[in-house]
Amino acid sequence: MPYIKQDDRINFDELEISLEEAGIDTAGELQYVISLAIKEFMLDKPYRYQTMNDVMGALNGANLEYYRRVVAPYEDQCIEKNGDIEGYGE
Repeated sequence: MPYIKQDDRINFDELEISLEEAGIDTAGELQYVISLAIKEFMLDKPYRYQTMNDVMGALNGANLEYYRRVVAPYEDQCIEKNGDIEGYGE
C-alpha cells in the first residue's frame, strides 16, 4: 500500500521534484526508474528470497493499486460510453 504517513512522505519530496525535472517519457524509462528504486532498497538488505519476495510483493501491490485507482475507473467510463459485453458481469 503506497499510502505512507504524511510525515514520512517528506523524505521523498526531493525525489519527486527530481523525477518531474528529469521527465519519464517512455515505458523503458519508467522501468529504469523502478529498477533504480529496487536497487536502492536492496543495498542494505540480505540477498535472500524473503527480500526478493518483498520487492515482488511491493511491485505487485503497486500494480494492483494502479489498476484499482486508475485503470478500472477508466474501463468503467468506457463501458458507460460504448456499452458492456452482452452477458458479461451478470
